[in-house]
Amino acid sequence: MVKRPPSQSRVERQRSRDYEARQALHRRRTRRRVRDNWIAAGATVVICALAIGAQLLYFGVGPGAPEPSATPAATPSTDPGAASQDGENTGPVPDAALAEGRTWSGTLSIDGIELGVELDGDLAPQATAVLVDAARTGWYDGKYCPRLALYDTMQVLQCGTDSPDGTHAESGFAFGPIENAPEDDVYPAGTIAMARIGGDGWSMAHQFFIVTSESTIPRDAAGGYSVVGRVTSGLGELIGTVVLRGTADDRVDGAPAAPVVIDSFTIG
Repeated sequence: MVKRPPSQSRVERQRSRDYEARQALHRRRTRRRVRDNWIAAGATVVICALAIGAQLLYFGVGPGAPEPSATPAATPSTDPGAASQDGENTGPVPDAALAEGRTWSGTLSIDGIELGVELDGDLAPQATAVLVDAARTGWYDGKYCPRLALYDTMQVLQCGTDSPDGTHAESGFAFGPIENAPEDDVYPAGTIAMARIGGDGWSMAHQFFIVTSESTIPRDAAGGYSVVGRVTSGLGELIGTVVLRGTADDRVDGAPAAPVVIDSFTIG
């Protein structure tokens, strides 16, 4: 029996169906690519948002960037912490009585550089109690100094975070009020002061900053920054190494050029 070829119309219909199938497959693939591109774009936006959020958090803790043309602050009250008296401590904050109203001496080792330090338990009892307690328990060992500010009028090294870029925020621990803030907003070289969130006098935790060159740090709505003590020796070596290396990407305010680590903090 001779098999006849399909009619022209059947061939054309089959070709048409094949063409439609290919077109449908092409449309599905196009939609899939568009969807995948949107998913990738969305993931990028989320990652960027997280990075920006982390940076906002990072720059939101500690002394803010000075404003060159800022109007001088009004004469502060005799109690620099008056604006922050309505808050409360959060978490296991040690009693201020631990400071015993005396001067505490110790050694803060940063990147192998030994700094002699003194903490003022009389003028900053709550902040001193926090640092003494943390030093005794080894809390600072292995923590990072994630911020180096090198403005003309404000130069500080900020320390006390779990991550080298400062994006890992401490939670469940905060205290106040602001203590011993200078009335003229001038912080001499070697000053050790507590970092906090701008405008919140009850947001101090374990982060502190060391003033590496005399700095003018304007007070904000909450007041100034708690001066808890001073560096008595080793500041020159810290400046000659950590500070002179500058910041990553040569920024005026950011992470140090190389990670800076607290080796140990002993106090007695």
